[in-house]
Amino acid sequence: MLKFNVRGENIEVTPALRSYVEKRLKKIEKYFDLDQDVVAHVNLKVYPDHTGKVEVTIPLPFLLLRAEDTTGDMYQSIDFVSDKLERQIRKYKTKINRRSREKGLKDMFYESSSEEQEKPKAFDIVKNKQFDLKPMDPEEAILQMDMLEHDFFIFQDADTNGTSIVYRRNDGRYGLIETNE
Repeated sequence: MLKFNVRGENIEVTPALRSYVEKRLKKIEKYFDLDQDVVAHVNLKVYPDHTGKVEVTIPLPFLLLRAEDTTGDMYQSIDFVSDKLERQIRKYKTKINRRSREKGLKDMFYESSSEEQEKPKAFDIVKNKQFDLKPMDPEEAILQMDMLEHDFFIFQDADTNGTSIVYRRNDGRYGLIETNE
């Protein structure tokens, strides 16, 4: 079952707005057989120029879904984010089905914010992410990287069991870095 954590920055989250978010995002529930409760983190922001930004992050047991959109109308942004999430899910499922996989990726990301450091350092780390490396092939890693809208992705190569990195090159193609272990 999908539950919602709706937050507002510079905007009051009214019952009507919360209801609309839940109604639109409930539609993606049909794509999954959820055995446990999953929390959709929804962040609504309004900027001084009166544009609204909607960010949605849904950590699933085998996938991290994330989408954001900024428009002049908050409800329109919610619609766009919902559509983006549906496209991500369909793209992922099509790829997995094409490769005849029975199980998806598991436990992708666990994110934690680092506390402010008491002493400033030359390289100040402002955010810390931890995640488990899951066995997959480079094509699956590229798919996951694209869905997260990142420029690189670290994974465990299913064939070699070594740590590898895929990245997006400036020419739009992809690169692969493999470690010697």
